[in-house]
Amino acid sequence: MTLVVKAVMIDLDGTLLDTAQDLATAANLALDELGLAKVDPEIIKTFIGKGVANLMRRSLIASTGKEPMDAYFDGAMEIFEKHYDKVVSKDSRPFPGVVEGLDAMKTEGFSLACITNKAARFTIPLLKDTKLYDYFDIVLSGDSLPKKKPDPLPLLHACEHFGISPSEMLLIGDSLNDVQAARAAGCAVFCVPYGYNEGRDVRELDSDALVESLVEASGMITRS
Repeated sequence: MTLVVKAVMIDLDGTLLDTAQDLATAANLALDELGLAKVDPEIIKTFIGKGVANLMRRSLIASTGKEPMDAYFDGAMEIFEKHYDKVVSKDSRPFPGVVEGLDAMKTEGFSLACITNKAARFTIPLLKDTKLYDYFDIVLSGDSLPKKKPDPLPLLHACEHFGISPSEMLLIGDSLNDVQAARAAGCAVFCVPYGYNEGRDVRELDSDALVESLVEASGMITRS
């Protein structure tokens, strides 16, 4: 298939960058500081996709076996964020084909957006530290707008920014959140199989195509 689009939106965690180890490290440092049992990083990896608050809440439940009280959770989040600030890009790296795919898209003249549910305080340093920030014409984090994925608002905001219709935009992601947001916005969506999707098989999702890498995705789109 060849899709005609003018711009490409790309998810961060699990699509552009493998951030699982740093997220797990921060969560376990927080659990340790709280005097709680650590959680297997492979289990924490399945908590990625709906923002760090969801990840930390599920980590607390996995450690203690119960839902945390609101006041306790607020304190736990402050501890998590303190640790994540320090390790946000320690082990995070672009997935294979990401840099090559971004280079190809820029060469072909596509406008690029990074759309993530991660808070801006983590998103911007992470993109800059991994040398990906300058590829993007706009970066929308989880707290950039009143709503985040799976709500279509960030995708529609990016369309407005580029002055295009949703039908002229492609989203590339790794999760149900991405597919739901794309379908609600009315744009096409490709999924990569190497991401997180909360531990579920991405092949079960209603995407327009499954692409092994951003390089493959770049070969399936054209501006005319």
